[in-house]
Amino acid sequence: MAQDRSRKVIFGLLPWPERQAVTEALRTETVGGLVLLAAAVVALVWANSPWSAAYESVRDFHFGIPALGLDLSVGHWTADGLLAVFFLVAGIELKRELVIGELRTPATAALPVIAALCGMAVPAALYALTATAGGGSLEGWAVPMATDIAFALAVLAVISTHLPSALRAFLLTLAVVDDLGAILIIAIFFSSDLDFRALGAAVAGLVLFSALQRFRVRGWWWYVPLGIAIWALMYNSGVHATVAGVAMGLILRTTRDKGEAHSPGSRVSHRLHPVSAGIAVPLFALFAAGVSVSTAALTHVFTDPEPLAVVIGLVAGKILGIFLGTYLAARFTRAELNPELAWADVLGLATLAGIGFTVALLIGELAFPDAAQAEHIKAAVLVGSLVAALLAAILLRRRNRIYRHLWEEEERDEDADGIPDIYQRTPESGGAELGRGTG
Repeated sequence: MAQDRSRKVIFGLLPWPERQAVTEALRTETVGGLVLLAAAVVALVWANSPWSAAYESVRDFHFGIPALGLDLSVGHWTADGLLAVFFLVAGIELKRELVIGELRTPATAALPVIAALCGMAVPAALYALTATAGGGSLEGWAVPMATDIAFALAVLAVISTHLPSALRAFLLTLAVVDDLGAILIIAIFFSSDLDFRALGAAVAGLVLFSALQRFRVRGWWWYVPLGIAIWALMYNSGVHATVAGVAMGLILRTTRDKGEAHSPGSRVSHRLHPVSAGIAVPLFALFAAGVSVSTAALTHVFTDPEPLAVVIGLVAGKILGIFLGTYLAARFTRAELNPELAWADVLGLATLAGIGFTVALLIGELAFPDAAQAEHIKAAVLVGSLVAALLAAILLRRRNRIYRHLWEEEERDEDADGIPDIYQRTPESGGAELGRGTG
């Protein structure tokens, strides 16, 4: 019996500090996800309306500073510029997870990391198998690998589920690891015509950025101009400019010094997260998701090998990868599932993770420079994400009664002290044992 009690519980009650951090992050992501969903709908309606020419005209309008190599279209400014803010926030979140979050120790990191890696590898493998079988190109193998946490949370909000915080935290950690994988793929496989002088200058800028952090230099007037310069140099180096964002996010300190109320990473994330979720990503979606949804265009999704491979990768690949990865990780670490939940809940979560929107669209544009082919890939991302969302809605709504019960237990605060009662139970009443569970 003692041996059973010592075993780690997966998807149990989150520690209170982790619960607070996750709740704050997910609240912003959920609101941003609803804005993102609205932007995607506007893009689709606009691109398929009688005013589609105006949509293309705005998207393709160029402005910038040609002398600095920054004469970009509106669409490219959103993909290369605004998404750098998104990846900056993602980098900070990854740093926080590595330093003080679920990824700080091998024991807590094993489950989400293994699940995320399987959730990236299996979709890529299924894409390769499908595309090869149909005689298509392997260029888009990375498109179905990433989960869009904001869109997934928007779906949860729309279908009104009461998913427990541990499952939401697991989904968030999956997305963080996915983002890291995506940025590595973009940096390694989608860099071309490297300008080593610009790249060297960008690296020097990052070294200076790190030194400012190390010597505890404060003041936005140091970091904002330096950050813009690093971004511009990275863009001109041939490495995708979003890499600059995640690099600066990983450099920012996420631990507090004595006397500090918040770490630099926490302050930057608090200020930029709403900008990223509510402005940067929706604007990218507005100019990336405007694809034709005619019968002819949708036919390409299911007849051309590359778009079909994307759909299969997002739906079947994510479900198989994350579910099997989670199951194997639990067996490997000798962990046991929270007795209040079932493996059907993991299946629903894995299906929800098949919603790949922002990063999938970005990689699709990079992998397929031909505009016509890129349109088909974008349509495939939309179709695959929609199918995953519908399947997840069905699976998760079936279990919502159980989720509601767990959610009410987590939220009950009868003494109104701001801390849920479940975190204040004595060991004899079971509170301590629940508290040992991990997300």
